[in-house]
Amino acid sequence: MTATSANMPMVDRLENPPTEPVVQARNVGVVRSARHLLADIDLDVRTGEVIAVVGPNGAGKSTLLSVLAGDLHPDRGEVTLFGAPIRSWNAGDAARRRAVLPQQVTVSFPFTVQEIVAMGRAPWARTPHRSDDANVILRAMEQADITTLADRTFPTLSGGEKARVALARVLAQQAPVLLLDEPTAALDIRHQELVLGVARHQADKMGAAVVAVLHDLGLAAAYADRIVVLHAGRIAATGPPSEVLTSELLSDVYQHPVDVLPHPHGRELLILPRRWMAPSRDVNGVTTPKPATTPKPTTPKPTTPDSLPSVYPTPGGTTP
Repeated sequence: MTATSANMPMVDRLENPPTEPVVQARNVGVVRSARHLLADIDLDVRTGEVIAVVGPNGAGKSTLLSVLAGDLHPDRGEVTLFGAPIRSWNAGDAARRRAVLPQQVTVSFPFTVQEIVAMGRAPWARTPHRSDDANVILRAMEQADITTLADRTFPTLSGGEKARVALARVLAQQAPVLLLDEPTAALDIRHQELVLGVARHQADKMGAAVVAVLHDLGLAAAYADRIVVLHAGRIAATGPPSEVLTSELLSDVYQHPVDVLPHPHGRELLILPRRWMAPSRDVNGVTTPKPATTPKPTTPKPTTPDSLPSVYPTPGGTTP
């Protein structure tokens, strides 16, 4: 496929998605002021897959996403999009193939929510798919749970509402590659789960390739097929959550003790930072934190339907 290919099929038209990578990074490096923001990055992004990029602040997560999107050109190595160097795509063709959700969205004018979501349809303005606009916009707003906000102006929204509007705009773009930078950062628990559920749906049902930068390791473990752990600009580990998210690795990367435990009601992982106990005061009146002792491992008791808390569904699928 070349960068001049026209009429790339939209996400909801993808059938039998290809198994070859749609985005590839090879030996990518980014240097700023003699500091290596990224070094020796090799990554394949495939259709039908959710990749979570995790790591401490300054690890290079947002820089990596910008490079994969083609917004930042690496000083070393190359990124390809659908087999062609990402630099070779013009803006319109690139926008029909990959959509980017930035960390922060700034709107200078009082556009309504519906008008902002409609901006996601701009790449399809001169194509036959323009006739789909109304339905696509409505569906994107429903997925992001913002239909009741349709007539509100963007500046009047809360931070979480703005984040969901930005996500809806990305969904309306209907690109087969979704690059999401901290999509859950401003959201409450319900909407964190909703947004990652949407990402999972896009991969499973629409054949999209999804890369999401996340700080919540629990969400990453629950929704991602593959985890990429960045540390000091390099990939420290990559693979399935159960193999990559270990106490030893996370404690080393985050420079803080982290416990990784099996969830008592499923196959998910519980990832918990080891917290400090109440401060103690020494003879000189100086308050110092006292580290918590390492909990002894215990063998979980078998779970029966009668022992499940009310917030968990029973094996039959109903909630007590």
